[in-house]
Amino acid sequence: MEIITGQKPAETRAKESISTSSCAKARPSAPRSRCGGARMYEFMERLIKLSLPRIRDFRGVSPRAFDGNGNYTLGVKDSRSFPEIELDKISGNIGFDVTIVTTAKSDAEAKRCSPEFGFPFSDRHRKAA
Repeated sequence: MEIITGQKPAETRAKESISTSSCAKARPSAPRSRCGGARMYEFMERLIKLSLPRIRDFRGVSPRAFDGNGNYTLGVKDSRSFPEIELDKISGNIGFDVTIVTTAKSDAEAKRCSPEFGFPFSDRHRKAA
C-alpha cells in the first residue's frame, strides 16, 4: 500500500472477533492510508488513467456507489493493475477499497464534479441510477 499511495499506511485493529475469518479482537486487520493535496491528485490520476484501464474486461465504475453524502467508494480487486507494483514480489491477489471523500453535500453535487476527474462511469449502470 505504501508503494501505491506514496505514504506509510496506518494500522487498523479489529473491533470484534469473527470466528469464520480467524479475526481476533484488537489484532491488526488492515492497513489504511489517507491522501490529501498533491499526493491525492497524483493517486487519483494513476487510478483513473493507468490502473482501472489495465483491469481485464473493465467497463467502467458504477455511478451508484455514492453514499448519499457525496462520497464515493470503489473496490479494486487486484492491486497488480498499478504499474508500480512488481509482479514477482506479490504472492497473491490483493484487493482494497478506495473511498473518495468530497466536500459535496449531496450525491448530485459530487456527480457534477466527477467528470472533471475523468471518472469512467459505466453505461450499464446508468439506467438504474
